[in-house]
Amino acid sequence: MTVTAGLDLGSLTTKAVVIRDGAIAGSVVMKSGVRSEDIAWRALKAALDQAGIGEEQVDGIVATGYGRVRVPFAHRKVTEITCHARGIYHLWPEVATVIDIGGQDSKVILLDRGGKVRDFVMNEKCAAGTGRFLEVMARSLEVNVEEMGELSLVAPRGASISSMCTVFAESEVVSLVAEGRPVAEIIRGLHEAVAQRVAAMASRVGWEEPVAMTGGVAKNRGVVKSLEDNLGTAIRVPPDPQIIGALGAALLAADSKK
Repeated sequence: MTVTAGLDLGSLTTKAVVIRDGAIAGSVVMKSGVRSEDIAWRALKAALDQAGIGEEQVDGIVATGYGRVRVPFAHRKVTEITCHARGIYHLWPEVATVIDIGGQDSKVILLDRGGKVRDFVMNEKCAAGTGRFLEVMARSLEVNVEEMGELSLVAPRGASISSMCTVFAESEVVSLVAEGRPVAEIIRGLHEAVAQRVAAMASRVGWEEPVAMTGGVAKNRGVVKSLEDNLGTAIRVPPDPQIIGALGAALLAADSKK
């Protein structure tokens, strides 16, 4: 029996996946904190407990994500680009493009036939088009971020959002609310703005079908639908898109044991 673990330390959430002989045995998602090592260890322990596996049985641990450098007990640290590619390849080997929208950045990753990274483009200079951007807008609209996807899907049209800067976009949202625009239309407009930005990134990297989406924002059906409309193609979303980076990390740990 081979047991490996992957940890993905993002700016908003920390994910842990434990795999046993190539299959997921346990997985958890926790809110990230200021002490990355502590939250990483708690997430790993929770995933191991879920799997019924003891710490001494773990053959390898790979850390990825924003806080990977602060996990001293990991055997390797690997970029999230590589880990998301490996995780999606495990689920769907035929996927050619991965769109990952996380808490603080967004990425479009082009894969070869073996699941290796051919090219990628990444937005990490500002919060535009990320989970953090949507969280700020949700607070301005006084809705839960989890509700945004369903609300945008019932809107007949989207309100025009001209700026993707978080500060300026928030001011636009406040003005639209004052004008009496329906909240659902504002949310749809925000999702369309995010989708346009990510679609432009995809065009720069030369995206190909099939396309899959990972990261917490992939749980937002409104963003996924807007991206599908912009790209003109269906997008596959895993059952738990947040854990794909951690899954890829655990798989890479297992690969090194072969």
